[in-house]
Amino acid sequence: MSERGTILLAGGGTGGHLYPGISVAQALAEACPELAPLFLCTNREIDAVILKPTGFQFMVQPIVPPQRNIGGLLRFWRSWRETKDLVRQVFSSTQPRAVLGLGGYAAGVAVKLAALSGLPAAILNPDVIPGRANQYLMKYVSAVCCQFEATSAHVSREHRPKLRLTGCPVRREFAMPRERAQAAARLGLHPNLLTLVITGASQGAATVNEAVLAVVSSLKLHGWQILHLAGRDHAGSVAQAYRERALPATVIDFTPETADVWAVADLAVSRAGASTCAELTVCGVPSILMPYPYHKDMHQRANASVLADAGAAVLLDDQKDARRNAERLRPVLEGLLYDARRRAEMAAAARALGRPDAARSVVEVLKELTQMPSRSPMPKCV
Repeated sequence: MSERGTILLAGGGTGGHLYPGISVAQALAEACPELAPLFLCTNREIDAVILKPTGFQFMVQPIVPPQRNIGGLLRFWRSWRETKDLVRQVFSSTQPRAVLGLGGYAAGVAVKLAALSGLPAAILNPDVIPGRANQYLMKYVSAVCCQFEATSAHVSREHRPKLRLTGCPVRREFAMPRERAQAAARLGLHPNLLTLVITGASQGAATVNEAVLAVVSSLKLHGWQILHLAGRDHAGSVAQAYRERALPATVIDFTPETADVWAVADLAVSRAGASTCAELTVCGVPSILMPYPYHKDMHQRANASVLADAGAAVLLDDQKDARRNAERLRPVLEGLLYDARRRAEMAAAARALGRPDAARSVVEVLKELTQMPSRSPMPKCV
């Protein structure tokens, strides 16, 4: 392995976990070139799609998500043991200076094993409400890097001193405004038309797609163009639906160049994942947020509420039904399409929430941890 020191970034499975990690790795390369980032990701295809273009090293962990049945739990625990063996090998070969968990099941083994081995460990917690994995890992880490102040209300009192309000890291290209005309050209869009962006994040969102398709043919879109990020499983059917409605639209499944997307966006209809909320605020994009409705803790709704309360977004609960969603979406979308003043006010409110320096703030936390005296291993089994 490299003679440089190593910082391990563990997590993956979605862009929401990986993109903040990539932004931290970029900031780390600038601020601490003596420390090399190494990603420990999942075997999901999206991880390789996102990580390969960055040039950062990554290793695939055998960990699989837990499922609530006997077979699923057995597969999870088997993969946990296999991942533990891999992570121990990585620890031995790289002698990491610290471990940063990016969230989700793929962060667990490396973060916990680091803490039990006396290595500094921290986690990113970009959602208002910590997920189960982060709730579990909080007792092992020294720092929890949060996007929202509201997170403190969802964390036990004993762990609140660990919270650091860093913001959610976004890649450096978001903090450097892109030329709209060039971004439009790369996306195949007209540079002088207003752009309505529809996105369900890296995997798409069927109910968002259906709601928009049920509405757009009844709207007057003079001066507007549509960029629809439909998700790999939905792009074909969404493109066909636009053709059937005789509506011109640029439909793609996914692009890692989301900085181009937000550079041309004048209004977005979107889910409310933590990374999406961070990008919308840093880039100052007014939005209609339809949070993912199937999570038990409704954490995307909590994220969206922060933006809505600040006047940066309109929150529409996803009713899980295309007709009911369309009925609620139509008046909101129609109003915003032709109210430039309100869109400008929402954009300004979004920028006021944005934290473009979040990645550097997380790097400062990591630097602080690596300079702390070595801790004795925790007397527990992993």
